[in-house]
Amino acid sequence: MCGRFASATPPERIAAYFGASVDVDTLGENYNVAPTNDIYAVVATPDTSDTPARSLQAFQWGLVPVWAKDRKVGQKMINARSETIAEKAAFKGVFRKHRCIIPMDGFYEWRAGDPDGPVGKSGKPLKQPFFIHRADGDPLAVAGLWSAWRPRSGDADADRAEPWLHTATVVTTSANATMAPVHDRMPVLLPKAMWDLWLDPTNHNIDVLSKLLVPAPEHVLTMHPVSTDVNNVRNKGAHLIDPV
Repeated sequence: MCGRFASATPPERIAAYFGASVDVDTLGENYNVAPTNDIYAVVATPDTSDTPARSLQAFQWGLVPVWAKDRKVGQKMINARSETIAEKAAFKGVFRKHRCIIPMDGFYEWRAGDPDGPVGKSGKPLKQPFFIHRADGDPLAVAGLWSAWRPRSGDADADRAEPWLHTATVVTTSANATMAPVHDRMPVLLPKAMWDLWLDPTNHNIDVLSKLLVPAPEHVLTMHPVSTDVNNVRNKGAHLIDPV
C-alpha cells in the first residue's frame, strides 16, 4: 500500500513538469502527507485539439464514491488495488472515466522490525521506515482515480447548494525487485509516454488501461532508511527524508 508520501515541490514546477496549467493555490511543503490531507493531482481538461490539455488541481486523499452516504468512507479508500479496480463498486466507474496522475516527491514504506532491534512501547520490534523516490530525481507520476461527491439531504434546492468534495486514491500494484525487501506493494508509476493514454477521459478501454498497471522497472526507484519521526503525522519537516 501507500500510506504516506512527500510533496514539497511548488505547484508551478509540478505543472511545468507535467505540461499542465495551474488551477490550485499552493498547498505548502509537506514531507509527511497523510490520508485526508489535500494533495495535488493532474487531470485532463476539455480541449479542442486531439491531445487533451492537463490541469493541476487539489483533491482530498481518500476517494469518496459518488454514492457514499458519509465522507468518512474516504479514510478507508486511500489506495485502490490494480488487480480489482475494474470490479470493485467504489472504483470501477471512476476507473473508466475519472483517472488522474498524483505527483509525489517520494513515498514511505515500513520494513518489518528486526527481532534483535529496538522495540516499541508494545514490546514488538519497531518497523524501519524507508523513503522511496526516483533515482533520477524527477517527480513520481503515480496513477490515481478521482471522484466528486457531496452530501444529499433529499431536498433538491439544498442538494444543489452543497459544495462538491473532490477526492482521489492511489492505484497500487505488486512490488518490483527494488521494493520487495521492504513491502509487497507499490504505487503504479506511469511513464511519460503513457500519461495521455491514462488521462484521456474518452478512453474507456479497460483492457488497455489495465495493461498500464504494472510494477515499475527495477532501476527507476532508489530508497534509504529514514527517522521514525515520520511515524507521527504531526511531523511535516524536510528532515523526514534525510538518510539515517
